[in-house]
Amino acid sequence: MCTHTPHAQLFLLENRVPLCSAQWERMFNSSRIPGLETDVLQHVNESKHIAVFHKGRFYKVWMFYDGRLLLPREIEQQIERILMDKSEPQPGEEMLAALTAGDRVPWAKARTQFFSRGKNKQSLDAVEKAAFFVTLDDSEQRFDPDNPVQSLDSYGKSLLHGKCYDRWFDKSFNLIVFKNGTMGLNGEHSWADAPVIGHLWEHVLSSDPVRLGYSEDGHCKGNPHPNLPGPQRLQWDIPEECQTVIDSSLKVAQALADDVDMHIFPFNDFGKGLIKKCKTSPDGFIQLALQLAHFRDKGKFCLTYEASMTRLFREGRTETVRSCTTQTCDFVRAMMNGKATREEKLKLLRTAAEKHQDMYRLAMTGNGIDRHLFCLYLVSKYLGEDSAFLKEVLSEPWRLSTSQTPLQQAELFDLKRHPEYVTSGGGFGPVADDGYGVSYIILGEDFINFHISSKHSSPETDSHRFGNHIKQAMLEILELFQLDNKAKDK
Repeated sequence: MCTHTPHAQLFLLENRVPLCSAQWERMFNSSRIPGLETDVLQHVNESKHIAVFHKGRFYKVWMFYDGRLLLPREIEQQIERILMDKSEPQPGEEMLAALTAGDRVPWAKARTQFFSRGKNKQSLDAVEKAAFFVTLDDSEQRFDPDNPVQSLDSYGKSLLHGKCYDRWFDKSFNLIVFKNGTMGLNGEHSWADAPVIGHLWEHVLSSDPVRLGYSEDGHCKGNPHPNLPGPQRLQWDIPEECQTVIDSSLKVAQALADDVDMHIFPFNDFGKGLIKKCKTSPDGFIQLALQLAHFRDKGKFCLTYEASMTRLFREGRTETVRSCTTQTCDFVRAMMNGKATREEKLKLLRTAAEKHQDMYRLAMTGNGIDRHLFCLYLVSKYLGEDSAFLKEVLSEPWRLSTSQTPLQQAELFDLKRHPEYVTSGGGFGPVADDGYGVSYIILGEDFINFHISSKHSSPETDSHRFGNHIKQAMLEILELFQLDNKAKDK
C-alpha cells in the first residue's frame, strides 16, 4: 500500500528528459482535511488497509496478513464477505460522505464538533488514513457499442459524482467498482495532476486482464485463505444535529451534480497517424479544432486554458497555455469566411499551430505567464497592495478549459488487438458557469476520445452540441490538407 518515497527524478519524458516524481508520493495514504480558512493535505507514510463503502456501510479492510500483501483471490474473499453482509447502515451512516461533497466550512465545523473523539474519530481515522477508498457501487455502467453516446455519458457522470454520498471525495482517489464488474476512478485534484493518476490506471488496466488474469469460473486466480480475518465494520454515533448538516451538504452537492451536462464521445474518423501526415502536432491540431468549434458554437472567442506540465522542475505542477491567440483567431475567421481560399486557410493554420507549439514549449520550461501572475497576486495580498492590472487580468473567467490526458505507457497495450484494455481518459467539470470543460486523450494512431462538460443551467452551452461542432471542425481542418489527393498523385 505505500511506504514513503523520497523526492526523486525517476520519470522520463520520451525516455530522455527526467521529470520530478514528487506527486507520486502522495498518491496513496493521503486525504484532504477541511479547514475554516484553508484545507490541508494529510499524508501518512504507511497504510496497510483500505476503506470500502457498500450500500451505505463503511468497512476497514486490511490488505496485509502474516507480514505480506494479500493475493488477488484473498482480496476477492474480503470483498465477497462485504457483499454478503446483510446488516443495515447505522443512523446517519449511509449519507455521511456527502459532507465531503458539499461546502467545506460546514464539513470543517462538523468534523471538529462530531468526529474529534470516541468511535467517530476512530472510524474517520480509518477512512482518512486508508491507502485509498473503494466504492462497491450498486449501479451498472458499461460502454454499449450499440448505444455509445448515452452509455458513455452515464458512465462519465457516475464516475464524476455518483450519488454524491457514495464517494469519499477527500481521498486521493476513489476506486469505483460497479455491480456488473466495470470500474473507474474519481481523483481529488489538489495532491497531483491527471497524468499521475493516469499512470497508475494504465498499470491497473494492463495488469488485471493480462498479467494477473482470472480462472475459467470468473474468480481471481489462486485460493481463498482459510484463516483470513474478515473486514472490520466501522462504527459511528451520528447525532441528529450532525445528520442535519449531512442532509444540507447533500442538497448542495446534488444541485451541482444535477447541473453537470457530461458528454463523452469517441472520435474514430482519424487519429494522430493522419495528423502527423499533415506535418503538424496532434495537440496543436486539436486545440485549433476546439477554437473553431467554440466560435461556431457561441459566435465569439473566449479566454482558453490548456494545462501544460512543469515537472521539468522539482515539485512542478502545471502552467497555462493560453490557446486562444491572435493567430488562432485569424485562422478561425478565415475558416468562417466563405471567400478565403484553401491556401490562405492552410497558411494561417500553420502559423497558428507553430505559435501554439512555441507557447507550449515556453510553458513547460518555466516561461509561461500565469504562474508568475499568480505569484504577483500572492505578493500583492501579502503586502496589502491593490493592483488594478492584476484585478483586470485575473478576473476574466476561463470559459474554455482544456486538458490532454496523455497515454504514457503505450507499450503496455496492444491497441490493435485489444482496444478494450486501454483507458478512455478522464474528464472534469466546467470552470465557468457559462463555459466548457474539455479533456481529450489520443489513443494509438486512429482514435481520440473527448470528454465535454458544461452546465445545464447555462443557456449558452450544450455539451452534445459542442461535441458535434468539435467533430465537424476536426474533419474540416483535415480536409484542408487534401491527403487523399496527395495519395492519388503518388
